[in-house]
Amino acid sequence: MASIRELHQQLVSKERSAVEIAQEALNHIEKTEPSVKSFLAVTADHAIAQAKQVDDKIAAGEEIGPLAGIPIGIKDNMCTKGVKTTCASKMLENFVPPYESTVTQKLIDAGAVMVGKTNLDEFAMGSSTENSAYHTTNNPWDLACVPGGSSGGSAASVAAQECVVSIGSDTGGSIRQPASFCGVVGMKPTYGLVSRYGLVAFASSLDQIGPFSRSVEDSALLLEAIAGYDPKDSTSLKVDVPSYAKSLRPDFRPKGKLKVGVIKETFGTGADKAVEEAVEKAVELLQELGAEIQVISCPRFQYGLPTYYIIAPSEASANLARYDGVKYGFRAEEGENLLDMYCKTRAAGFGPEVKRRIAVGTYALSAGYYDAYYLKAQKARTLIKKDFEAAFAKVDVLISPTAPTTAFRAGEKADDPIAMYLSDLMTIPVNLAGLPALSIPCGFDEGGMPIGMQIIGNVLREDQVLEVAHVYEQAAEWYKRVPQILA
Repeated sequence: MASIRELHQQLVSKERSAVEIAQEALNHIEKTEPSVKSFLAVTADHAIAQAKQVDDKIAAGEEIGPLAGIPIGIKDNMCTKGVKTTCASKMLENFVPPYESTVTQKLIDAGAVMVGKTNLDEFAMGSSTENSAYHTTNNPWDLACVPGGSSGGSAASVAAQECVVSIGSDTGGSIRQPASFCGVVGMKPTYGLVSRYGLVAFASSLDQIGPFSRSVEDSALLLEAIAGYDPKDSTSLKVDVPSYAKSLRPDFRPKGKLKVGVIKETFGTGADKAVEEAVEKAVELLQELGAEIQVISCPRFQYGLPTYYIIAPSEASANLARYDGVKYGFRAEEGENLLDMYCKTRAAGFGPEVKRRIAVGTYALSAGYYDAYYLKAQKARTLIKKDFEAAFAKVDVLISPTAPTTAFRAGEKADDPIAMYLSDLMTIPVNLAGLPALSIPCGFDEGGMPIGMQIIGNVLREDQVLEVAHVYEQAAEWYKRVPQILA
């Protein structure tokens, strides 16, 4: 499937219609979905209707933006008016939102064509998309492997070229880690740059919405469309959104000015040898392209994982208290009393991973344990953030592997929560600090599975992150490789 820019040119020149492009995507989805299973719902009629609106504008001589007529997948934890939003949970199996999330409304306004709602780990809690209450998504590079999580469906849909771009959410790595596993570009913006209004909350101080694509330029165009201040979101930042795509350059100018820091603590700490070697080669290429390389220490980086697994479950415990069988969503059979009905509803409506995190979070917030766990975790979070601040006083961007391993086989870690949590070892500290970061393909292991490199920027320096990623992408050309199911 062509890029956003290529499709836009085809539409403007009337070489193709938006309906033709949408139908092509829907036909491909019909062909690949039985094996990949990226989507929870394919919205074919909705997509064709949106595409017709774009064609009508073109026929009327109206100007269209770059996203008009572009097939896009939306992670099924973002409210879409009139279209079911399940969060891959039985708790919201039949929930149809009466309103549109800010991000999806911006995409509608831009003329994007939603082809479906993508699969995820239930309530975005997981690293493999195996926690979905409906089905497990498969990795297009090897159908026996997981696509990562929680935005596994969004990543797989782009890798399998079922849509041009997709939208995911990232709480501790849920965009970057599946992007790494599926060999695509995935970006988590600065906390507050993209509105969370209409995103079903997991951990409110960590959640961020971001793009998936096959190229850095497509991610830049999509991020530009969804970013910006939103008065409906109290954590939204009042900042101007630059043209990220226009700031992309073919090389580093002048050479030696851009300073790239390699985080020392992300090497030799359990990452696969193939992953480390691929990232090291990528760093060498960046140096050849004109970047100045420094080794940087972030000594509290290793505390990111335990810190996150106190803060995130605590916030989840509070956010998921609303699912009680009274207001909306699933309700179990009537109990003997109100409390009994609550218990039966939550026992049947939530899956095991969600229950696990609610239990951990409730314990951490309980009387007598708040100071020992939650308060201490918040202090550790501050120290992690200070390490990043010290690093960015020396360099422009930071580099690490995106994930310690390549995609693992389905079921391999399903019974070992700690091993599963370690998949987000490299990404979690970025969320705790609220920084922007992007995963870009940087090689393949011996089994042919993609490896991702994480590029981390300072607050609101998405432009620098995208610039470094774009220069590397054009030189390395890993994006030219596609999964065997597409060959």
